[in-house]
Amino acid sequence: MDKVNGKLTVYFEDPFWVGVFERIENGKLTVAKVTFGAEPKDYEVQEYVQKYYFSLKFSPAVDTVAKDIKRNPKRMQREAKKQMQEIGIGTKSQQALKLQQEQNKQERKVRSQEKKEAEKLRMFELKQQKKREKHKGH
Repeated sequence: MDKVNGKLTVYFEDPFWVGVFERIENGKLTVAKVTFGAEPKDYEVQEYVQKYYFSLKFSPAVDTVAKDIKRNPKRMQREAKKQMQEIGIGTKSQQALKLQQEQNKQERKVRSQEKKEAEKLRMFELKQQKKREKHKGH
């Protein structure tokens, strides 16, 4: 049975509050970034996760090491408190987000190039049609 680890980090990135969903599955890290706007309350975050988690667009997978360690509950509390003090997201997550951003950029470039070519072809056809219209009377 495969284990899936999930983590949500909410932090302030001027001027909005941002949430980063990290998911480790089969040794691969995928990340999704969400902009909340105003500071979300705990119940709002929980509601968002319940409603929209499965419709999130996660980044391509990045290799990572998933640690499976049994920990003392008090130690886990201390680490959670320590993470609350930290600002930002992990470097692996940043790499995954950057990869997703690059992928989106490539898709956008391809779409705009196709659109430009289609417009160019349309204009050429229009010019040809106008030429034919001019010569009909002669």
